[in-house]
Formats: sequence, structure tokens, C-alpha cells
Amino acid sequence: MDLVGLFFPRRCSGCDEPLLKFETGICLGCLMDLPLTRFHNDPKNQVARLFWGKVELEAASALMYFNRHGKVQRMLHRLKYKHDMEVADLLGRLMARELMACPRFQEVDALLAIPLHPGKERKRGYNQSQLLVDGIRKEWPKESVQGSLRRVQYTSSQTRKGRMDRWSNVKEAFHLPDPMALKDRHVLLVDDVATTGATIEGCVKALSLVPGIRVSLFTVACA
Repeated sequence: MDLVGLFFPRRCSGCDEPLLKFETGICLGCLMDLPLTRFHNDPKNQVARLFWGKVELEAASALMYFNRHGKVQRMLHRLKYKHDMEVADLLGRLMARELMACPRFQEVDALLAIPLHPGKERKRGYNQSQLLVDGIRKEWPKESVQGSLRRVQYTSSQTRKGRMDRWSNVKEAFHLPDPMALKDRHVLLVDDVATTGATIEGCVKALSLVPGIRVSLFTVACA
């Protein structure tokens, strides 16, 4: 172990215990105990049902269940607020492996991170959803179409809002600079967590203006 590792050990994003040299992002114990959903081939899974009667999705799923105050919440916090590149890369790769094994996502030909408003992205320094896309592409080399959908309203945090307040907060927040650039594509939206689905719903409604587009969704977690 080098001096930096001795005094500032790398820590697991799931349990905060020091990582061994061969571990990346999370420890082996947390990796073996992730609350995986395993419902990607079920068209009636809880993520898909979240959007029934609201917007049309080809397929929708999540890698894991969100457990408050558990390892998934800690991992997402590190991803979203601590710029934890190791956990972003790990989660993206895990998502890719699940996507590649699921027939319902095989026709996806483009990956699109849920966009942040440019002001919010500058303040944070990065878009956590784009970090996930970058990780996915290391295992599943689909085209990233970053910039094809833009957030044009700086919306307040969704964390403590109810369903209707969340929808009002994002209903006109997205803009397509060139709708024809995504014509006839099968686009996979990528995000960190699906809760009420209001932000994702806003994205899908904006994308529905593109001729021939098909949209699917995959998130790290579902609440």
C-alpha cells in the first residue's frame, strides 16, 4: 500500500469500509449483496407500471431496489454529490451486463443521459447520469447522444415534492434542439433512480416529437 492509501484509504461506497487493493467502487461483500431486481424481462415490472397511461416506453427497468439508509442510497449519494468515478464506472458496467442479457433492450442503438440544466451541471461539475452512460459504454458500446435533449428550465429539487408538484416542476423543462437527429432511433434513457417518474416522463414527452423514435428506460435503482 502506498502512503496515500495508508493515510487516506479508499473506502467502499456501500458500507464505507476500506477497500482492498483488488476491489473497485464497492467491496466484494457489498457487491455480492446488492438488492438486484432481476425483473428486466417482465414487461409489467414496477418501473414499467410507473408510466402506464402517461407515456409510451418500449421497455423499462432498474438494476436494483432503492433501500433508504442502505448501501444503494449511499452509493447513489456518492455518485450524485461526491463525483465518485469508481462507483459510477462500476454501476455503469453492472447496468450494461444486465442490458446485454435482456432481449427487450437488444434493439437499443443510442444512450441518452437524463440532462441537467447547464447551470446546475456547472455548479455540480458533472451530470451523474452521463457518468453512468460512460460506464455502460465500456461494456456495451452504443452511441451516446448527449446534447440531443436539453434541459432549459432550472427546476428546484424534486426530493421532497409530491407527484403533482414534481410534474409541474418539469413539464416544460426539456427541449429538442434537432428532433430529426433522433429520427427512427431506439433511445435508452439512463438515470440514477426512478421515484415518481416525473422527470423521466417530461423527457419522454419531449422525445415523442421525434418521428419514428422508440424510447426505453434503465435506471440504477427504483424506489
